[in-house]
Amino acid sequence: MDSETLEGKLLIAMPGIGDPRFERALVLVCNHDPLYAMGVAVNQPVAGVTVPDLLRRLEVTPSLHAVADPVLIGGPVDRERGFVLHTDDYLPEHSAAVMQGVALSPNRDALQILASPNGCPRHALLVLGYAGWGPGQLDEELRRNVWLTCEADEELIFSSDHAGKWTRALAKLGVDAGLLSAHAGRA
Repeated sequence: MDSETLEGKLLIAMPGIGDPRFERALVLVCNHDPLYAMGVAVNQPVAGVTVPDLLRRLEVTPSLHAVADPVLIGGPVDRERGFVLHTDDYLPEHSAAVMQGVALSPNRDALQILASPNGCPRHALLVLGYAGWGPGQLDEELRRNVWLTCEADEELIFSSDHAGKWTRALAKLGVDAGLLSAHAGRA
């Protein structure tokens, strides 16, 4: 794993991960190099908070047609910081490509795309916070079977069925979520 980048891949939290913040989490890896890894969870809605609600709190006027999508918890680090994960048919300044067709925008200007009535980009998620790992930490967690990895795709990332994303990601690997145990071991 050490020489292979995980950028643009999904991390699937294994049962018994030992951290309730990542229980059944599906994390899109946005950066992965020998010094640092960063990703955002794409399946953990903030209870009772929608994108238009948050935009109003930030004094960004949502369009009348703004969809009441939930705001997501991107991870436990810096939860006051927001990111817009979106398709790359719209690229505001300072956007970073995560994978083919998907970008991450960390600045306030990106919020305007969520308030826009013009339907651009095709898909977008507003996430608060992120998951971060220090040098070699993510690689070590992978060796200890804390995470599985799978290929990411737009449908899985941007689906509104947040509760079902974890199970669908496992199914992409041919794994039945009902058969997983919270206890890991080595053969």
